[in-house]
Amino acid sequence: MSNVNGDLAVVPVATQNPLKVSKTATGSGKASRPTQIFLVVMALIWFFPVFYAILNSFRDYAYTAKHGYVSFGGFTMENYKNAWEQANFAHTFMNSVKITVPAVLLTLFLSCCIAFVVARFSFKFNLALLGLFTAANLLPPQALLIPVYRMFRKIPMPEFLSSSGTLLNSHLGLILVNVAFQTGFCSFVLSNYMKTIPRELYESAVVDGAGVLRQFFQLTLPLCRPPLAALATLEVTWIYNEFFWATVLLQQGDKFPVTSSLNNLRGQFFTDNNLVAAGSVLVALPTLIIFFLLQKQFVSGLTLGATKG
Repeated sequence: MSNVNGDLAVVPVATQNPLKVSKTATGSGKASRPTQIFLVVMALIWFFPVFYAILNSFRDYAYTAKHGYVSFGGFTMENYKNAWEQANFAHTFMNSVKITVPAVLLTLFLSCCIAFVVARFSFKFNLALLGLFTAANLLPPQALLIPVYRMFRKIPMPEFLSSSGTLLNSHLGLILVNVAFQTGFCSFVLSNYMKTIPRELYESAVVDGAGVLRQFFQLTLPLCRPPLAALATLEVTWIYNEFFWATVLLQQGDKFPVTSSLNNLRGQFFTDNNLVAAGSVLVALPTLIIFFLLQKQFVSGLTLGATKG
C-alpha cells in the first residue's frame, strides 16, 4: 500500500501464532479438560448399573450364588429363554402395543389442538388454560390413586370397549390415564414452538381463504414435525415403561403390559436376580430400538431454537 508521498508503506504482520489465538478464543485446551473428565466419569457411573445388569443376565444363578456376584464365569443363555416363557412376553408385548400406540397418538393430537388454540388466539384465560393442563404433571400419581380407582370402578362402559363393564381392568382406562398425565407436558412444549411460527404465514393463509381447521391441519401440523417426532420418542418411552397405573388399574394377568409382567419372574421364597435382569433387558429393547431409529428427529426437535438470537 502506498502512502501520501507515493512510497510503499509496510503493513505490520501479527507475529502471534494464529493457532494459539483460535485455541484460546474457542476455549478449548486445558480449560475444558476438567469438564471432559467430569463428563466421562459421570457417564461411566451412569452406565455401570446397566452394564452390570446385562452382564448378570448372561450368568447362571447357581454359579453366582456359589461364587458371588463379584466373580466372572457361569455364562448361559437360559435366563433369556426362561424369562421369555415365564413372563409370557409374547402376549404382554402385544398388550403394551395396544396401550402405547393409541395413548401416544391421542396425546399428541390433543396436545396439538390445545397448543394451537393457546399459541394462535389471544383471549383472557389463555395462559390459565395452558397452566391448567400443565398442572397435571405437578401432581404425584400416588395422590390420585384412590379417587381415580373409585371413579374407574363406577363408570359403566359397553362390553365391546371393556369386558369388565367399567373402566377398571381395561386397556381403555389405562390409555385414558396416560393421556391425562402426558397431555400437559406435550401441550406446553408444542405451544412454545407454535408461538415461533411467523404470523405472516397465517395472515397469508387467511387471505387465500383458509379457515381455522385448514390452518391447523395443512399449515401448523406440517411445520411441527420435528417437535412431534421428539415428543413421540419421549412419550413412547414413558408410556411403554409405565408401571404404577398398570399394576393398580389392571387386575387380570392376561391384560398386563410387559413391564408389569416382570412380577411373574419373582419367586415366592427367593428371587432369581439374573432372571429378572434378563427380563429387564428384553423389556428395554423396544424403546432402545425406537430411540435409535428416531434419534435424528429427536435431537433436531430438542435443539430447535437453540441458535436463535
